[in-house]
Amino acid sequence: MKKRYILYVVLAFGLAYLVYHRITENKKIEGGGAGGGAAKGPKGGATLNVDGIVVKTSDFSSNLEITGGIEANEAVTLRSEVAGLVTGIYFKEGSNVSKGATLVKINDRDIQAQLREALTRQNLSASNENRAKQLLEKGAISQEEYDTSQAELQALKSQVQLIRAQLAKTTIIAPFSGKVGLRSISVGEYLTPNTTIANLLSTNPVKISFSIPEKYVSQLKTNSNISFNIDGNNKTYTGKIFAIEPGINEQTRTLQIKALAPNPNNELLPGSFAKVKLSLSAINDAILIPTEAVIPVLKGKVVYVTKNGKAQQVPIETGTRTADQILVLSGLSVGDTVLTTGAMALKPDAEVKVNIAKN
Repeated sequence: MKKRYILYVVLAFGLAYLVYHRITENKKIEGGGAGGGAAKGPKGGATLNVDGIVVKTSDFSSNLEITGGIEANEAVTLRSEVAGLVTGIYFKEGSNVSKGATLVKINDRDIQAQLREALTRQNLSASNENRAKQLLEKGAISQEEYDTSQAELQALKSQVQLIRAQLAKTTIIAPFSGKVGLRSISVGEYLTPNTTIANLLSTNPVKISFSIPEKYVSQLKTNSNISFNIDGNNKTYTGKIFAIEPGINEQTRTLQIKALAPNPNNELLPGSFAKVKLSLSAINDAILIPTEAVIPVLKGKVVYVTKNGKAQQVPIETGTRTADQILVLSGLSVGDTVLTTGAMALKPDAEVKVNIAKN
């Protein structure tokens, strides 16, 4: 019984020592600052060791990187306006064709027959109109009779023009110069207006289509230069903005933009993704600070600066953010010392010792 009592006493003393040791260590930790330690200030308060930078100006170029798509300069799906049997295909798949070149011919024998009949009737009506004119001059017929023959001639001429228009639709021509794709028809096939013949694309130059957030709208203009890359190719391509949508998309709050890029070697294929880089603006004497120095608050953003050895909270207005820096539009001046560490431990008027970093 006595031995058990002694054991309990030893355990109690051991536990008390551990509690005392833990409390002592916690006090040492609480005295340390975010910079790794703390010293006693002149009035006995803790002085935090923090890092900071001295504000200075530099030239700043604002770039915006977004994803876009490559489109053909001109693209069309070839179809026939009339139905009929295919009698000839005059293009090679994947080849270049010139504007106006004949691509497909549809059977036109029935329309040719209609045209010959209409021309015969037109020639007969022309002869009748000529005789009626001579008789009118001699007073042998009335003006009304001559007008009837003349109207009949004009009607037949219009009919001939209509048949010629139908005949022209049996020949499918290239509306522009470009590369024709894979065909989906064969000679002898019955073609309808819903049948796809092939795709025709003009790919030099190509269009680069992309959208930017509305806050950058004022920084882009027509003829501005862009650069972009595509997957599977380390080459950087360039283009020039040629068209800007006149209104903001209400759903996405973005502005649609298109640029033209030369493609002489057909390296840029329509449908590919493009990683577009835009140079929005260049600012001289810009103030840039590390992003970790900025503290979001309810009414905006603040940073801590040091004045007379004490931390002071300063509200700032910011602009473009890069990977590790942010542009300060107002709130800081050249020569201010901005604290970059210890944001969670800092309080206004806290005494700090600043390790100035080179920026």
